[in-house]
Amino acid sequence: MAPNNGASPTGSGLIVSFGEMLIDFVPTVSGVSLADAPGFLKAPGGAPANVAIAVSRLGGHSAFVGKLGEDEFGHMLANILREHGVNDEGICFDKGARTALAFVTLRSDGEREFMFYRNPSADMLLKADELNIKLIKSAKIFHYGSISLIVEPCRSAHIKAMEEAKKAGALLSYDPNLRLPLWPSADEAREQIKSIWDKADIIKVSDDELKFLTKSEKVDDETAMSLWHDGLKLLLLTLGEHGCKYYTKNFRGSVDPFKVKTVDTTGAGDSFVGALLCKIVDDQSVLEDEKRLREILRFANACGAITTTKKGAIPALPSEADVEALIKAST
Repeated sequence: MAPNNGASPTGSGLIVSFGEMLIDFVPTVSGVSLADAPGFLKAPGGAPANVAIAVSRLGGHSAFVGKLGEDEFGHMLANILREHGVNDEGICFDKGARTALAFVTLRSDGEREFMFYRNPSADMLLKADELNIKLIKSAKIFHYGSISLIVEPCRSAHIKAMEEAKKAGALLSYDPNLRLPLWPSADEAREQIKSIWDKADIIKVSDDELKFLTKSEKVDDETAMSLWHDGLKLLLLTLGEHGCKYYTKNFRGSVDPFKVKTVDTTGAGDSFVGALLCKIVDDQSVLEDEKRLREILRFANACGAITTTKKGAIPALPSEADVEALIKAST
């Protein structure tokens, strides 16, 4: 039976997320610098891991592929994935490097600034020969970001995983998730993020990422479509409190946001992506049906909105019931 909002039921196909998982330390008080923060809330995070848990929270099937440190934080993160029902067969541990940490400054408007501790962190050291290829080949959707492209050997592992998933028939989903402080330079970030652009079937960018990748201050349809490539099935532009825009070969449009009290925007985009992937994994024809796609994007917008109402990403990711309640209250 379809949910009340008209969006597709959650799919049973496997969604595999590849990349980093880390600990975010979020200030207990918003609107202060890291130096002035009186304390920090320890929150598990990392965009690909957030997506995997978002899928599972919504009743979908997900797996995470990545490397963690052989340390207390690494085992804590692996346990969190398991506790949320995420398949952990793609996780390996590094005895010589620590699990990555990020200190996240929350501005008074809930937006974030980052300071990372990765020197190197375990996720950067994942090698191609450590990949669980069987798991990757079983994915109906393979989702990834760009942080795993920054250095070797993880970059080669990323490319290998992507190629194996594509060969096995998976839909490739790409959220660049720009974190400029991690890159050697803005030009390097732009070049590497775009180096795998034409492999993806679905790409999601934020308004800030659109400006960065196109070197334009415009956030409009023409600028967004400059990122289109011939093999792409769906381009998504998220606009924060202004909802999202969508572009396909045959149609385009926008979907309104949900009004909520924003506390922390961490994980909102990951929640949005997880919701979308959940709803299309078993029926990709929805990407050619504007009415059904709009219903799914409304559901995804609700997921993103709910995630901004609590501190930290994973603790804020909604269940299907949470989303239905917000949609019902907003109609």
